[in-house]
Formats: sequence, structure tokens, C-alpha cells
Amino acid sequence: MSDPASRPIAVLGGTGPAGAGLALRWARSGENILIGSRDAQRAHEAAEKIKREAGNQSRVSGMENSAACAAADILVLTVPFEGQATLLKQLKPAIRPGSILIDATVALAAGVGGRASRTLGVWQGSSAQQAAELVPKGVSVAAAFHNLSAEILNGDEALDCDVIVCSDDANASQLARSLAAKIPGVRAIDGGKLENARTLEQITALLIGLNIRHKGHSGIRITGLPDGAYV
Repeated sequence: MSDPASRPIAVLGGTGPAGAGLALRWARSGENILIGSRDAQRAHEAAEKIKREAGNQSRVSGMENSAACAAADILVLTVPFEGQATLLKQLKPAIRPGSILIDATVALAAGVGGRASRTLGVWQGSSAQQAAELVPKGVSVAAAFHNLSAEILNGDEALDCDVIVCSDDANASQLARSLAAKIPGVRAIDGGKLENARTLEQITALLIGLNIRHKGHSGIRITGLPDGAYV
């Protein structure tokens, strides 16, 4: 697999806090970032903001979501759960064959009027498994980046957090872990099959509850594994 830095990364939903934060961190590491949005002008404005924060040498541009899909084969989905299925159905004709979709969606009850510290039941098992059913045949899906603080991502300090990656495709898992490791303070861990993404989403809801209760920006660290388990 080629180095991600040689391939553009389309962050779909990149105008939101999580997407913008990931885009900022990857832009600082030298990645070529495409900010996707339903509104091309909004995407352009978000890209210009990220570029100012990442530095003049950074490569960041903004475009409508379908154009971003057509221009990249690494896609990172960072939209609220209630918009995930609709967006993927709309983008299906634009997603390139052989693309890798990294899904950071969490089915939080807050999106449909419930509590943010509780996840919804998803028929397929998790948001990522739902995404895998909706993308074109031959597109690989990995679940990752659920448990990173969007507020810290959009700042300058290192993150004190591990990223667990779940996927049924070894190349997709490896790519997601290599991108995670480009974020200062982050370690990446292979979390096994895509079906394990349901646990990642539940952890996210737990962390949100902790953050509300203790007014913090909690993450997770996995301890006790051999050094080779961490990227």
C-alpha cells in the first residue's frame, strides 16, 4: 500500500468539529486533504480556515461531497448518524471502485432527541456495519476515530488517547492505523473485525457521559499489550 501522504484524503462532513479536527491534524502532518460538505462554499471556507491554522505549506481544499469522493479513494466519514445513510446513498455513484471508507459515525441517541450518553440500536449492529451495507461493492470499510476529543483535535496540544480500528479488510485497517499514528499523542491498535465497532460506539457514549459529568475531554488508553500491538 502506498503512503497515505501520496493520496488525497476526502473528509466527508469535514466542516463539523470532528472532521475539521482530523483534517487539521493530518494537514499539519503533510497529508493532502479534501474537505467535503453538502455546500461547496462552506467546504471552501472551512478549508481556508484549516489551511491558515495548519500553515501556508499545507494542502487543503474544499468541495462538495460527491466531488471529493470522485477525487479521492481514501474517504473519512464524520457526519452525525441521522445523516449517514442518506449521504452514503447519495454518494454511492461518486465513490470510486476500490476506495477505503473510514467511518467515525456513532449512533448517539442525542441525534434523534435522546441523551448523548446513550447509543441507539442499529439493525446491522453498528454505524460502520450499516455503512458497509450502503457503499458500492468492493469498497472496504474501517471503523475508527470515535473516541478522540473534537475540541482537542482542533487545538495544538497532543492527544492522550488510543484509536482502536475495526475492519474486515487488512489493508483498510492498516491505512486507518497509519493515519491515526500521524496525530501527536495517538497510538493505533487493531481492534479486530468490523462487528467490534458496536463496542467502540458504546465506549464513545460512555466517554461523553464522563465528559458531561466531570467537565473534561476524556479518551481511552489500552494497557498491557506488547509493544508490537501499538502503531
